[in-house]
Parts: sequence; C-alpha cells; structure tokens
Amino acid sequence: MRRRPRDEPAGDVAELAALADGSLAPERRAALEAQVAASPELADRLAEQERVVALTRSAAAEVEAPAGLRARVEAQRGSRRAPMRSRFVLAGAAATAAAAAVVAFAVIGSDTAGETFHTALAPTELARGAVGDATLTKTSSGWRIELDATGLPRLDGGRFYEAWLRNAAGTLVPIGTFNEGSDVTLWAGVSPKEFTTLTITRERADDDQVSSGEKVLVGTVDLGD
Repeated sequence: MRRRPRDEPAGDVAELAALADGSLAPERRAALEAQVAASPELADRLAEQERVVALTRSAAAEVEAPAGLRARVEAQRGSRRAPMRSRFVLAGAAATAAAAAVVAFAVIGSDTAGETFHTALAPTELARGAVGDATLTKTSSGWRIELDATGLPRLDGGRFYEAWLRNAAGTLVPIGTFNEGSDVTLWAGVSPKEFTTLTITRERADDDQVSSGEKVLVGTVDLGD
C-alpha cells in the first residue's frame, strides 16, 4: 500500500475526480465526503474537478465527441489512479472538439440557408435579341451571382463583358468580368437589397476602370416585395 507524503491531504486526486463524476465506489464515497467536509483544500479541489466535469458534459450536449476520444475519456475515468492533469487534458480536448464541430456546422449552415434573389436581364439597343437571368445567393464570403446569358457574341483580344451592381444613387460596384455569357459565376461584396440594378457592359483592357457605359443587358433584382 502506498504511503501518502506528509504534505499531501487525504483523498488523492483520482478519487476526487471519481467523486465529481459519480464513478467513485459506494464504499469509499462516504469516507471521502467526510474528508472533503473537514478540509477546505479538498473542498476546493473537488469543486475544480466538478467544474471540469460540467464543462465536458456541456460540450457533449452540443455535439458528440469523436469515438476515439470518447473511448479514451471513458478508459481514463475507469482508472482509479489516473493523474489529475490527464483528466484536465482529456476534458479540454473533448470540449475543443465539440466546439469545433459546432462552429463548422454553423458556417456550413450559413451558406446553405442564405437568402436568394433572382434577376431577369433585358437587352438594350446594343444587344438586340440577347437575354439573360441571374441568381444571387448570400454566403459567408459575399453574394455569389450565377449568370446565364444568350445572344451575346464572345469578346476576346482585350475586349470583355463586365457586370455591375448599382444603387439608387447611381454608385456602381464591379462584380466580375467574362468573355461569354454561359454559366458565369460572379461575386459581390455589396448587398443586392441595396444595389438593386444589375447591368452588363462591353469593356476593353485599358487604364480606365470606369464603366464604358456600353450596356448590353440590364435587370432589377426581384426582392419579392
């Protein structure tokens, strides 16, 4: 039987941890509880263990820890001689894994549950016969705009189409360029609920980043009002 050092209080940390999580043998529980009641130091240690148990159970209530980690936690809990530090490490790992899974779920959910709007694009005098439509979907990165247009001839050799969102004040925000209108993906950092007009212009590569004004398709975002 191991002799306890003089400076170590009765009731080792493994038993205190077992008392905190309810796994202590019944024949030992009453004696240890009496020791805790008589020792402020043991009472503080028990309270610390109980906080660890509460944290672990709270994390597990949000999302189940990985199977391998849960197996290690259960194995550690069954050991009556497991050091206190090991219990803290395992409890912290379980909480971290749970929190990471919750965050991942929240990020994925925000993308799949984003707002979605549609825009029908009509041709101007510069592109008679052209037609298009766009779907605008809110994601964590911004607004993804999926454009599909027909009747626009392909532009190459330094010429291209550029898409813009415009608000009521006339402020234009560029949202991407392309050569032809089939299966185009654009991105906007402004909300189509404020920048409600979508336009497509013809541009050329030069030092002027302002819109050419050569509009070929124009549409208003359908906000469903």
